[in-house]
Amino acid sequence: MKDLIISYLSTLGLAGIFFGMILEALGIPGFPGGVLVILAGLLVHEGVLDFHSALAAAFTGNTLGASAAYLLGRNIGEPFFVRYGKYLRIPPAKLQEAQELLARSAGAFLIVGRFIPGLGNITPYLVGLARCQFGTFLAYNSVFALAWGSLYLSLGMLFGQHWPRIWALLQTPVTLIAVIVVGMSILYYLWYKKLLNRGS
Repeated sequence: MKDLIISYLSTLGLAGIFFGMILEALGIPGFPGGVLVILAGLLVHEGVLDFHSALAAAFTGNTLGASAAYLLGRNIGEPFFVRYGKYLRIPPAKLQEAQELLARSAGAFLIVGRFIPGLGNITPYLVGLARCQFGTFLAYNSVFALAWGSLYLSLGMLFGQHWPRIWALLQTPVTLIAVIVVGMSILYYLWYKKLLNRGS
């Protein structure tokens, strides 16, 4: 799979990341969106792609795909998911669990829920289904898309050659949370350091 994705990214470049993130945000079952961005990070490390351009492509594609999923959820309603959810790997129990999390805190669900394997792919649909304001959805989704894209690209830049092991670890909730915390801390440190350098 690595060689196929590398070939895809090498051929299409930023457009490959953009279209890949649309499919990822739409929750297409089995689509390796996370692996794609990690390997894009590897290409950034090798100088094939630019980090900021790759992040912009991932952010834009994710935002477009997630917005489409939100609108679908808002317009097609719950009966669709009850009837056809199994084809999207959304069993009734998973649907109910997600709705309960959403009812507790829309903001936390929109950001943290997207990092949870098996739940993240249905988040935009459920937020639309719950008829949350589109502006609220867009704001929280933007935070997620920026954090997710930055984290996965950074992982690819640092550990891209070992992507199978990274991907397996990211499927473990405890490890995933730890990686998110560490990754966000590193990004914050780099951002803060950049501000200090500008001020000096």
